[in-house]
Amino acid sequence: MDARPRDEPAIEVETGSGPSASVIWLHGLGADGQDFEVIIPELRLPTQPVLRFVFPHAPYRPVTINGGYIMRAWYDIAMSERGLEQNLEHIRESKRILQGLIENEIQRGIACERIVLAGFSQGGAIALHTGLRYSKSLAGIMSLSAPVPFAESLMAEVDPANATIPVFMAHGTDDRMIPFDLAQQAHGQMEARGLHLEWHTYAMGHTVVLDEIQDIARWLARVLGNKGG
Repeated sequence: MDARPRDEPAIEVETGSGPSASVIWLHGLGADGQDFEVIIPELRLPTQPVLRFVFPHAPYRPVTINGGYIMRAWYDIAMSERGLEQNLEHIRESKRILQGLIENEIQRGIACERIVLAGFSQGGAIALHTGLRYSKSLAGIMSLSAPVPFAESLMAEVDPANATIPVFMAHGTDDRMIPFDLAQQAHGQMEARGLHLEWHTYAMGHTVVLDEIQDIARWLARVLGNKGG
């Protein structure tokens, strides 16, 4: 199966004219770039800085955990007696896709340190795997209800450029898709690595709630502020 993304441009929403910062936001398994477009009005963002939200679409691929059904997925995932099995080569492919999106924003005039990587579930995993290894300083990484596959190797490969990057990490205590204890383990490994981590938990399942949206808005204001806007 060819897992390369089809020629479908990412959805883009700008909060005004002349954006000075970008948020590249990756959806979860089986969704598409439209999934989080609707969240922008709920963030109630200030008029400055002007942001460009970029919502890309994952490639189509068979997903083992869903019986091999072909759907949009940043990587294949399966369940075994050892727990979640997440495809490393697909993660690397999606990392390259996200790196290309970052470089595209830079070419459009957005400074690298004004770019936030965000994602829900699988999208959050790719945001972490890409952002923490990226060789230029970014504004922040937001990972929502995400598994963190291969966390030990990721912590060993954090690039010095993003060793102190602000990270917003959130998870539901009632999440049955990505168990809360897995998120806690990843959180502990990231804290032990000394990452600048803001950790939030909510009484929710595998979803996003209003309190979380409000916390995201406050975090974005802190990491992007009015600089350059």
